[in-house]
Amino acid sequence: MAKSQKNYICQSCGSVYGKWAGKCEACGEWNSLAEEIVEAGPAKSIAASSSKAKGNVIDFVSLDGEAQKLPRRSSKIQELDRVLGGGLVPGSAILLGGDPGIGKSTLLLQAVCKIANAGMHCLYISGEEAVDQVRLRAERLGLEKAPVGLAAATSVRDIVTSIEKSPEKPELVIIDSIQTMYVDTIDSAPGTVTQVRTASSELIRLAKKRNIAIILVGHVTKDGAIAGPRVLEHMVDTVLYFEGDRGHQFRILRAVKNRFGPTDEIGVFEMAQAGLLEVNNPSELFLSERQDNTPGSVILAGMEGSRPVLVEVQALVAPTAFPTPKRAVVGWDSNRLSMITAVMEARFGISLSMYDIYLNIAGGLRITETAADLAVAAALLSSLNNEPTAKDTVVFGEVGLAGEIRPVAQAEQRLKESAKLGFKHAIVPETKGKKATPDIIDGLSVIKMKDLNDLIGMLGRPKSKQKEAF
Repeated sequence: MAKSQKNYICQSCGSVYGKWAGKCEACGEWNSLAEEIVEAGPAKSIAASSSKAKGNVIDFVSLDGEAQKLPRRSSKIQELDRVLGGGLVPGSAILLGGDPGIGKSTLLLQAVCKIANAGMHCLYISGEEAVDQVRLRAERLGLEKAPVGLAAATSVRDIVTSIEKSPEKPELVIIDSIQTMYVDTIDSAPGTVTQVRTASSELIRLAKKRNIAIILVGHVTKDGAIAGPRVLEHMVDTVLYFEGDRGHQFRILRAVKNRFGPTDEIGVFEMAQAGLLEVNNPSELFLSERQDNTPGSVILAGMEGSRPVLVEVQALVAPTAFPTPKRAVVGWDSNRLSMITAVMEARFGISLSMYDIYLNIAGGLRITETAADLAVAAALLSSLNNEPTAKDTVVFGEVGLAGEIRPVAQAEQRLKESAKLGFKHAIVPETKGKKATPDIIDGLSVIKMKDLNDLIGMLGRPKSKQKEAF
């Protein structure tokens, strides 16, 4: 008979320890080790097992066979379909994470009701709210007439049994949330690493067996990662993050893993009284509140997946009275800002060591691509000179350690989107050969630059720092 033993498992990263410790050595979290009892038995190799239990022979095929096209079913929300790669794939498992109160349940309730109204059999299982609470939200959103099967349950055994014995096979199942589910064969509390891993495995196995699309809602930690074992993100087919500031009306749905579509694709929503509204042109929304003639404000022509997005980069450079200047960054990588300021000082003699720098990507969007380097440098120079840049100009380009401006991908799409929104000028990296950027695209004048010295020559060198130039 297998003996039970005690293990201590980190609730943040899933690392296993034989004894309790105050700090997890793997992830550095304090007081995250929880005691869990597991069944242990002697390890047996497959070769040493009984000869009666034989495996089946696997059939191998060649790579040049004809692949079947994946069937997809629209969620009836264009922004969600964009992020998923065209719609829901039957038998797929999707993990949706996001901060508390960001709107995950609202988004999924809207999606499941629209899909149900289109004729698909859908189930919504809530482990956090009672049935009446979900009904009240549906009534507030005007979706109370949708033919959705609703239940409040936390037992995975009951959920699996109900779905398997249902007279009508569901095509979509929502589990809100996976941290509230438990498997009665596991002697640990719901939300622990073992419970989350086992419950997810059972539900994903059911989805693959019955060809059901399943969406699991996941809580996030204070660092923004999905709570529970990291293996959970490897088990599912798609991982989505719902981002945004709770005090701001914009919400970003981002795909970080997708076996059936592109990654780094985003969908943009606006939180309103009637729920989440789709934003078909996010560039206009992000630029709608821009103030004209403001020093330190520059428009970046960025890319999010296959979608060009124009956002405002704001920089404030102010003298500091302290020995160590402050660097505050919202929506961008603070390490990239440190690199840009170091290049400006070491290569071009523009010292920022006596200034506090505040950098913000307006609208609540987080930019991860290096194409924002040139826009950040232009915003810093504009704030230093206290001179606004032209309001009809967009900027993009990567800055290297030598101060050179490097080309970025999909430049033509960025320029066409800028021209469509009425911009007249674009500051871009210089390119040569067949991939050289035309001087004019759709009425947009293109200004090409080789290094930051060209940008400084256009915007002007800070007067107080001219004597420090090399």
